[in-house]
Amino acid sequence: MQPAYIFFNDAGRLRSGWRLAIFTLLFWIATTILIGVTVLALAFTLGQNIQDVLSGKWGFVAQAFVLLSASVMIGGACLKLLESLPLKTLGLGFHRGWFRDWLTGSLVGAVTLLFATVLASLAGGFRFAMTERQMFSSVGKTLFFSCLLFIFAAAAEEALFRGYPLQTLMRAKLVWTGIILTSMAFALVHQGNPNLDAPGVLPGLAFANTALAGVWLAVIYMRTRSLWLPLGAHWAWNWMMAAVLGLPVSGITDLTPTPLLRATDLGPAWLTGGAYGIEAGAACTVALTLSTLFIWRTTLLKADEELLALTSHEIPKQAKPETIPPPVYPVYSNQPPAPETKLAADEEAR
Repeated sequence: MQPAYIFFNDAGRLRSGWRLAIFTLLFWIATTILIGVTVLALAFTLGQNIQDVLSGKWGFVAQAFVLLSASVMIGGACLKLLESLPLKTLGLGFHRGWFRDWLTGSLVGAVTLLFATVLASLAGGFRFAMTERQMFSSVGKTLFFSCLLFIFAAAAEEALFRGYPLQTLMRAKLVWTGIILTSMAFALVHQGNPNLDAPGVLPGLAFANTALAGVWLAVIYMRTRSLWLPLGAHWAWNWMMAAVLGLPVSGITDLTPTPLLRATDLGPAWLTGGAYGIEAGAACTVALTLSTLFIWRTTLLKADEELLALTSHEIPKQAKPETIPPPVYPVYSNQPPAPETKLAADEEAR
């Protein structure tokens, strides 16, 4: 075995494991710098001490800003410098059909969350009541501002977990490795959330459900190769849970002070998730599993051909843009093979 084989693949590119390690190191450096600058700027602007900023809504915003900025910046740099790919490969650009993807994802997220809630409610786990009419002006503000907040937060987490780390492993034909690694990382970063140790809450089930949510979002991404679809599912899940139904979001309860509905958790916690929220309950497990299987098998979704080509193959180091291999549809997509490109036709003619 040649020593270079440890570092470079047959396409002449740095191997995906090394690319992922470089991204992780640069991301850690970038977030360390950005979080310090952002929190200090907020503390100075708001006239609060750093601890108050970190513990309030602005801390949530600061975290989302740092994650999104670092994910796009470092991901874009790795795409360009390590793989000679454009920034649009990440799937967050305004490509054709991006808004349709976002709306479709939003519908998927909202329906999946509602299905989990209905399951738990039919089993006697929840009771809901409308917020008092005199509070409706506050409800409107909560619905609107939490919408913006959850879209921003979802964009940050999708850019990180379904962005460069997953995509670079997909190009190396390590799809399931990428899904498992990013889903486990997604679950791990939620282990510091509040109420995970509340009475009755099962931390193991909360971890498993969050990892399952990572798989769900990864499969959603793979069907279109656009981050707008999982972004839509992610924000709508959180928004429907907190702003509409009045349930905790991964243990967090202070982001939506006046939700549309008031929820009463009747238990048991293994079903409803208790103080952590439905994401620690068995109803969530069932809903996410069924939704993942549906997304995996449905013929209603179609990948953007350009994004599919940019995320399905290692691009040879000396290749020119026009020699990028044509897209190949995954076997699970139930879609016909992509039409031959002009390049393939020219090669056949020669």
